[in-house]
Amino acid sequence: MSAVLPARPAAPRPAAVLPARPAGRWRVVVGWAVVLGITALTLVPGLGVEVDLGAVARSWRNGADKVVALLQPDWAFFPRTVAPLLETLQMAVIATAVAGAVSLPLSLWAARTTNPNRLLRGAVRAVLNVVRAVPDLLYASVLVAMVGVGALPGVLALVLFDVGIVVKLVSEQLEAADTGAIEAGLAAGGTQSRVNRAVVVPDMMPGFWTQLLYVLELNVRASSVLGLVGAGGMGLLIDAVRSFYRYDQLSLIILEILVVVLVLEAVSSAVRRRLV
Repeated sequence: MSAVLPARPAAPRPAAVLPARPAGRWRVVVGWAVVLGITALTLVPGLGVEVDLGAVARSWRNGADKVVALLQPDWAFFPRTVAPLLETLQMAVIATAVAGAVSLPLSLWAARTTNPNRLLRGAVRAVLNVVRAVPDLLYASVLVAMVGVGALPGVLALVLFDVGIVVKLVSEQLEAADTGAIEAGLAAGGTQSRVNRAVVVPDMMPGFWTQLLYVLELNVRASSVLGLVGAGGMGLLIDAVRSFYRYDQLSLIILEILVVVLVLEAVSSAVRRRLV
């Protein structure tokens, strides 16, 4: 019989090595502490925002009455809302189209990869920063005083508002994109304008259309409010019913705007899926 060899002892398993804690965790803690500290200071009486919770508690019945009225829409008021609603949609579509035509070249001039001229690029960005700094409602107020009450000042205000947003988003998209095709076109002897037209514009169009659809959704919401200062659209009707405390009619207007926004969101999502 052959001798039975003794079994070898199992090799000891190496001790588990725990990964080191990521450096810089203290920065997150400090950041949250700063945010919470600033928030607490803004609630201190005499230092920050005056928040009177007692007034809310004392006036809750007024709010309850308004909510009850908003829950009872006046459906008979619907025929009077059709024309202002159509005007609101027209304002949004026209402003989006004009803003898209203006924003396309400005986006190329504002991006570092498509405009190597630092002076021109800096001037375009500076102007657009000023445009974005002014609220659309303030644009509408000034334009109503200049051109009169109606849809025209609302469209102009929306165009200014849209150009600032679209150029900002699209130019950042261009700067984040791969520059290999641009460098190849320039190395082949093409000028910057020709390379932009032949290479950059076809690549940027899906993202550009996506931003325009997003702006169209914003315009529908914004154009329904610009009428509060006389810039046409549904806002004029909102101001009228609000002045007479007809919250039942205001509820119907809110429902109509909600339905339009939801339908537009569904259509925009379907178009985005085809573009991207």
